[in-house]
Formats: sequence, structure tokens, C-alpha cells
Amino acid sequence: MSDKKITETYPPQQQEYISLLSDILTDRYHTSAPKAFVHTYGCQQNVADSEKLKGMLLQMGCVLTESKEEADIIIFNTCAVREHAEDRVFGNVGALKVLKRQKPSLLIALCGCMMEQEHIAEKIYKSFPYVGLVFGTHVIHRFPELLFHAVTTGKRRLERGYDDGKLYEGIPLHRDGSFKGWLPVMYGCDNFCTYCIVPYVRGRERSRSAEYILSEARNMVASGYKEITLLGQNVNSYGKGLTEGIRFPQLLKSVADIEGDFWLSFMTSHPKDASKELIDVMAENPKISTHLHLPFQSGSNQILQRMNRHYTVEKYLEIVDYAKSRIPDLALTSDVIVGFPNETEEDFQQTLDLIAKVEFTSLFTFIYSPRVGTPAAAMEDPYSHEVKAERMGRLLKLQEEISARRTASMVGKRYRVLVEEQARDGILNARTHGGVVVEVSGGTDLIGTFQTAEITEARNFILRGKLLVV
Repeated sequence: MSDKKITETYPPQQQEYISLLSDILTDRYHTSAPKAFVHTYGCQQNVADSEKLKGMLLQMGCVLTESKEEADIIIFNTCAVREHAEDRVFGNVGALKVLKRQKPSLLIALCGCMMEQEHIAEKIYKSFPYVGLVFGTHVIHRFPELLFHAVTTGKRRLERGYDDGKLYEGIPLHRDGSFKGWLPVMYGCDNFCTYCIVPYVRGRERSRSAEYILSEARNMVASGYKEITLLGQNVNSYGKGLTEGIRFPQLLKSVADIEGDFWLSFMTSHPKDASKELIDVMAENPKISTHLHLPFQSGSNQILQRMNRHYTVEKYLEIVDYAKSRIPDLALTSDVIVGFPNETEEDFQQTLDLIAKVEFTSLFTFIYSPRVGTPAAAMEDPYSHEVKAERMGRLLKLQEEISARRTASMVGKRYRVLVEEQARDGILNARTHGGVVVEVSGGTDLIGTFQTAEITEARNFILRGKLLVV
């Protein structure tokens, strides 16, 4: 499949629906600026999708609000990766019943990965009759059309399960940040890890043309963005199906070569596709973050095989050792699943051994949560939640000790940091090139700027420092 077959410009008919909705929503809500509330659950890819929804809403004449109570349109963009995220969605949707009763014209829409699961979408449709629009990840580009029909007919709309396999460029976009931004380079996943629902709700891998990616990146730099994060479920697979012959290391270098003072990062890398070429590009370009997120999931080859991860512990350690040799100040983070079906104590101990050997900067840890429709959900699992929770406790204790040592080694050193947000009065959160949080004193006028910080104190996962005039 070539990029010429899968890449389409934003359909003109959707722009026509946007134009029609501008007047229709004004009449429906008796205001020239209806208020829209968009809440995102889950990963950065969902955040990027919500930025498209917001862009389309703004073109319809809506304004964005942070208050559900003020909103005329409420959209929940959902995540299906963890059971906890699904439970939160159900609880929060249930709470909207009161708002709908108070404001009958309120339109409630649910979209995203949860809605691509048939049993979830049908439960939403049957259990929450006040939800007027339900649509999946594959039809986000048709949001104006779906909203138009929901508003003009007064009938509920459920649209999911159809993937035309295409990428649509030029969809209106409203970025949440002014100096940090997400830039999707590909969508979907072909890996089919046995525990993961993503390939079923996001579809197969499709890479955006480098031409569009580079154009968008240049516009972001010209607009003052200080950090750009390239997104993909597995960015290392970028380039499959494209006629351009460019793979992810070349794309990463091309974006980094754009003139301007900015940092460049990416996520997520799959170990089976992580190459020495990628590490070399990182090591040779100062704009590219020294942070590598490389999920290992388990330290047991037996469990990795049952997970269908297509690499061994030895292969993982080989790429980690090479990365550390090429990038001495590398900050390495990872994902770990505790309690995968039939994970024995020996399997778990091998995970602890890997963590101790690698000494990660930090870990994202999860107790295994079965996803309906995945192979792992049908696997026998003799171990109780209590056993898994006890193991998780041991893992967290080990990682806290490692993190404490790593942050302690940074005390007294100076780092260039990007000031990101106000933590509390007079205290700002900044972040190093390797992604470690540093608390510093300063005014909000520093947010969105690069500064130099000297580390004065270390906690387990964050640092404290003072800003220097250099």
C-alpha cells in the first residue's frame, strides 16, 4: 500500500457541515458562541485527537470551556487501555444525567477507543439514553457530519466499527499548549501484543507522509513551540507502506534539522524495532531529547513470548547497553505489567533483576487488566489480586531506591530546563532534557522559556534547584 492510496485531504463536505453548524448551533443555543467542553482520557494520541475535535468546534463558532455546567456540548474522548479508565468514564457519564435534565438542549457525545469496542458502545447506548452521539476513532474526521445529524434530527447516533484505512490531512486543529505540542507521525499498530486492545480500536499501522509532518513541524517552530513530541503507537515502525523510503531515524533527523531553538522527543518505541541507527541519531543531535521511553513489560522471556512481544530480555539489554554507551546522560523510562496470566514468582523475580540491572529513571507500572477481545483475556490466571499487589509493592520499593540514587547523583550539577507550569505560589515545575522534573522559584512569566538550573536537592522522582543567570 502506498501513501498516495491512503492519504486524503480533509473532505470538502465536512467543511460544508461545519459551515452549516455555525448557524444551527447559534439558533439551538440562542448565542453566537455556544460553549463546548472536551475532556480527554488516556494517552497523548487521544490528546492529539481531541485537539482536532476542538479545532472543528471552534470553526463551528463554539468557544471552549473548562466547566461542564456551562457547556452546551460535552464530549468525552475515551481510553480503552486500562479498566480503571473505563470505570472512570462510566462514572462521569452517569453524573451527566443531572446536567441533561437541567438543560435538555445539552448534547453529550462519547468518542475514542472505548467506543470502538462493540460491547462498550452498546452498553453506553443502552444504559445512558441521554448520550446523543457515540463514535469511534476511525471517524473523527466525520465529526461535523455526525454532529449535524444528531442536532438536526434529534435522533441518537452510533457510528463505529468502520475503518476506511485512510489518513486525512488538513483537519482543523486547536493545540492545547502554546510551547509544547504533540505531532502524530503514524496511527494504529500491527504488533498485536496479547494483552493489548489498541490494534483492535486504532486499526493497522498507517504512516503520515514526511512532507506533511515536516510542514507541520516547521509551522510549530515558527509559532514558538519549544518542545515537539512525535507520536505513534510504535514510532519505530514509521514508514511502512510509504513510497518515500524514509524510516523513523531519518524522519527524526529531518525534524531536528529544522532551524530554531526547540527540543524534540518521541514516543513510543517498541524494543523489537529499536535500532542502533535510531540511537545514533539521538546521540548526534543536541535538539533530540536524551530521554528514551522503551517499554519492556516483563523481565521473563517466557512471559514476553506469551505477550507476543517479539524480543527477548537479551535483545532488550543489548539496545539499552548501546544507548547508554552512546548517550551517557540517558534518561531511560519504561512500562511494566505485573501479574500477567501465569506469571510465576520466578518470572516476577526476573523482572526485578532487569530493573536492578538497567536502573531506570522511572517506571510506569500496571497490574494486568484483562481487555475483552484480546488473547490474554482467555488465558488461565491462577494468581490472586492480592499476590499481584504484593509483587507490585516490591517492584515500586526497588524503583524508588533506584530513582533516589539517580536523582541524588544530579545534585550540584547544572542543566538546561524548560519551564512548564506553576506548581504553587512562587514555585515552578521545569523539566530537564531527559524529562526529570525540577522545582524552581520564579514568576509565571518564565513559563515556556528555557533556563539554566543548578540542582540543590533531590527527592525520589523530582529535583529542586535554583535558576541561574547565564
